[in-house]
Amino acid sequence: MAADALSIIPGAVLRNLSDKLYEKRKNAALEIEGIVKQLATAGEHDKISAVISLLTTEFTYSPQANHRKQGGLIGLAAVTVGLTSEAAQHLEQIVPPVLASFQDQDSRVRYYACEALYNIAKVVRGDFIIYFNKIFDALCKLSADSDANVQSAAHLLDRLVKDIVTESDQFSIEEFIPLLRERMNVLNPYVRQFLVGWITVLDSVPDIDMLGFLPDFLDGLFNMLSDSSREIRQQADAALSEFLQEIKNSPNVDYGRMAEILVRRAGSTDEFTRLTSITWINEFVKLGGEQLVPYYADILGAILPCISDEEEKIRVVARETNEELRAIKADPTEGFDIAAILSIAKRELNSEHEATRIEALHWFSTLLSRYRVEFLAYLNDIFDPLLNALSDPSDAVVLLVLEVHACIAEESHHFHHLVSYLIRTFHDNHVLLEKRGALIVRRLCVLLGAEKVYREFSTILESEIDLDFASVMVQALNLILLTSTELGELRSLLKKSLVDSCGKDLFQSLYASWRHSPMATISLCLLAQAYSHASCVIQSMGEDDINVKFLVQLDKLIRLLETPVFTYLRLQLLEPGKHTWLLKTLYGLLMLLPQQSVAFKILRTRLKTVPFSENLRRTSSANPYSQILQVTEDGNRNQDTQNYSAINFPSLLQQFENMQQQHRNHLKGQLQSRKSASAATLLQEIQRYEEAHSSSLSEISRPPSRTSEGIS
Repeated sequence: MAADALSIIPGAVLRNLSDKLYEKRKNAALEIEGIVKQLATAGEHDKISAVISLLTTEFTYSPQANHRKQGGLIGLAAVTVGLTSEAAQHLEQIVPPVLASFQDQDSRVRYYACEALYNIAKVVRGDFIIYFNKIFDALCKLSADSDANVQSAAHLLDRLVKDIVTESDQFSIEEFIPLLRERMNVLNPYVRQFLVGWITVLDSVPDIDMLGFLPDFLDGLFNMLSDSSREIRQQADAALSEFLQEIKNSPNVDYGRMAEILVRRAGSTDEFTRLTSITWINEFVKLGGEQLVPYYADILGAILPCISDEEEKIRVVARETNEELRAIKADPTEGFDIAAILSIAKRELNSEHEATRIEALHWFSTLLSRYRVEFLAYLNDIFDPLLNALSDPSDAVVLLVLEVHACIAEESHHFHHLVSYLIRTFHDNHVLLEKRGALIVRRLCVLLGAEKVYREFSTILESEIDLDFASVMVQALNLILLTSTELGELRSLLKKSLVDSCGKDLFQSLYASWRHSPMATISLCLLAQAYSHASCVIQSMGEDDINVKFLVQLDKLIRLLETPVFTYLRLQLLEPGKHTWLLKTLYGLLMLLPQQSVAFKILRTRLKTVPFSENLRRTSSANPYSQILQVTEDGNRNQDTQNYSAINFPSLLQQFENMQQQHRNHLKGQLQSRKSASAATLLQEIQRYEEAHSSSLSEISRPPSRTSEGIS
């Protein structure tokens, strides 16, 4: 076949084809073009194939650069021009050698390859499409060529190929997409510009459905949003904006696959990428509806962290998206995965950002209110994290956690679990009890009812093994009871303890644990107007009970007696004849206080205002306490003891004394343990001292040796 070609093309023409002078090469190409044109007219395609083979073998694949860049490539282009409309049947021979030249180490060869393919493409136009993927791949690499001239030539060829593709009806988007998807991961900025350019052009062609294949290259476009080149970022953003607009106008969109990509990109370290992805998610949630049900958990996992983003725009869009998502009511039977969403919400409870933790808790509330049965089925997985959230540093978070717990606690066993956990937590973390105890207890009382909450606390604390903690906890609950506006109804019920069965039952329920603390017990009696029993409690106390802690609590109580909570008690002092046990109780407290303390002065000043009658003053030499005793002896005049038979106060007093004896024994045991520990420590110190100085002591105790001088 080579011999046939040599007989067709004169040797002089072949020599000129690779000559250094451009004019000779041009003339040689024109001669080959004419020869091929004649052969095509005569229908001698075998000879044309022989000519192409000769040009390919002797020139295009020649080891000599001049032959490759000047002979073979210009010759193949000339053959194509000569074939004109019949070139298509010879493209299988012509195009591959040109494409191979794109990878030549010589930049001039690559340049002429671009020129040759450009001329070939102009002739064959649409017939060129069957090689599109290979040509695209070659142009993709040339767009990042190290030689500026090659890049320029590649750009010219690229524009021509785009024109051909946009006007062709033979282009296969299905065959092209895998190649595009593969190339989208390239980081070279020139390649990225090349790719975005092609995506934009193809998307502009009405007959090419780029939107349908968007999931295949969407991730690559998002990746370009963080490119160091501003131009590339703008091009990628423009392309994405156009696609988003198309999505809004299209009835058929594959939201699911794209949602997975957007979720990943929402966690990008690049701010612009996060904003764009969260904006897309926002539109998807509005448009996608039921299609996104299987992806709700993933979407939520992307949204919640963005709610606390440093960039305000992202926070705004994330919050709006979160509300949109929560407003959608999906059916668990239709793929709505409650377990997955609970898992996301549980994870975000550990977020370092308060706003995210708050929104996670809102999701707990939403799911619990809508899908209570399904929610409770997963309670074992989330109950402990929810309980741990009660120790959150944010008051807003704690209040929301309590709302969730209150909703869960509609079942009695969950309620018991909650209160038990709170007591254990306060036991292990006294700082939490001190700083958050009041907030937690008050809010629970609002959500679940003060009486229910206080009864449960009392029931559990009644059998508390740690007596010191039980005393501290009861004192805390008592202070909340005496000071919180939320517990006003509970205090009102306790005031009826002597005349109302419900009040009596509540009083006895609280008394069971309040007896851990003398001052709490006295306070409870004052609330219940059980003044006679309060006086008995005071008189039952011994010198071991009057310690610094007790006096501090007593000081608080005296100050609380001056608050609006005890207005009724102060008004009762206007009728000392009817409320003499109240007077006796107050004087009993006064006797326990150091005379120089502020509390002593406050209480004494209050008692001085009690209006004793003139008759009492004359008979008791102006001794208020003797007046009290005198009035107390007249049972008909004293209302404090009315209805006392409704409650077995002697039994309660015995319970109180037994509990206080346990506390005294516990305290003695602690002191004894400390003494023993101190003695053991001292003994160990002595032993260490003796061991350390044993050698010195042995030297001192050893008798002196006799020397010759000593003998003499």
